[in-house]
Amino acid sequence: MFKPLRTVMAAALLTIATYGVAAEVAGGHPDTYVVKKGDTLWDIAGRFLQKPWLWPEIWQANPQVKNPHLIFPGDVLSLAYLDRVAVQEGPRQEAPINTIPLSDVESFLKDLRVVDQFEDLPYVVGLEEDRLRSSLDQVAYVKGLADAQPGQRYAVVRPTQRYVSPDPDRCCGNSNRRGETLNFRGDRDWGTESLWAYQIPAGGGEFLGYELRKMTTGTISRGIVGDAEAATLVIDGVGDEVRVGDRLIPVEAQPYDLNFMPHAPAQEIAVEKARVIAVADMITTGGTRDVIALSVGSADGVDNGTVFSTWREGSIEVDRVAHGTNRSPDAYGRGSKVKMPDEFAGHAMVFRTFDKVSYALVMDGVRPTRLGYRLKHPDATN
Repeated sequence: MFKPLRTVMAAALLTIATYGVAAEVAGGHPDTYVVKKGDTLWDIAGRFLQKPWLWPEIWQANPQVKNPHLIFPGDVLSLAYLDRVAVQEGPRQEAPINTIPLSDVESFLKDLRVVDQFEDLPYVVGLEEDRLRSSLDQVAYVKGLADAQPGQRYAVVRPTQRYVSPDPDRCCGNSNRRGETLNFRGDRDWGTESLWAYQIPAGGGEFLGYELRKMTTGTISRGIVGDAEAATLVIDGVGDEVRVGDRLIPVEAQPYDLNFMPHAPAQEIAVEKARVIAVADMITTGGTRDVIALSVGSADGVDNGTVFSTWREGSIEVDRVAHGTNRSPDAYGRGSKVKMPDEFAGHAMVFRTFDKVSYALVMDGVRPTRLGYRLKHPDATN
């Protein structure tokens, strides 16, 4: 079972000064530790090291380790020195241990992708017996598959969001404003049928992409024949109902990495650029194992396994002690106000990355992560 990563909470109080400090071993540790079945690299690192997401880097810095990505039950880890974490191989009778196996987190993930455009994709133009919705073992009719052949498999996806980068003038208070959703034609809409309850409102920001949500899968049973103008798709996957306007893309055999190696961001990202732009499942806040969308992606050096800390931006409050209480907040000038520190919320690990958007799983937290929260290095202190 996926562990809640309780040990990483203290990491938000630490900073990185040098790589040597990153490899420092926590006080009170034993000289050695024997890896047990059910351990993960993240858990071990959180128990004995100050910065668990840097475990892969620590191993890669030790040439005596044959494979920096795997350990086995029975391996003996040496924790005797501050400048190295060595390993003595044990028996190889059980499967290797990875940091976070896909099997431990897959049930919490969501099969989403971000594209620059979707208008040219084949789409569902009708359903059997003129239904409004179709599901497992029912038929959908698809336009745009002129060369469709029986046996071809497709994922049925739905355009759900149009993402833009955060606009400083509109981000990111708790005003409960909805972002832009897309209707069945893929046009901008303010409807209520949405995976994301709250998103960064559109306007003023850079276009980041359109989100496609996987609904189910299907197999072509008949191409375009006779006087028909649509191919026939039999829905063969357990998932959400299909409706007119849903798009088709080829089935992706392995949408996720089999293992995730948590690590700090590869490069510094401007704090105003990196924000939580959506929170999943009709809620305004994300707790442990909830999915959030981030306004950064591979173009910003983000890859799968990147760990961010999430922060509530500090409020700006009137200093009423020094300037009185007899006016509304809007009547006070900037010199009468005080910026509060940002507040740490938790850690989130990226599990799927696109050019300008990525999706992350909230791993732990001292408070929920909300829409608009800032993303920082996992060791940030403010």
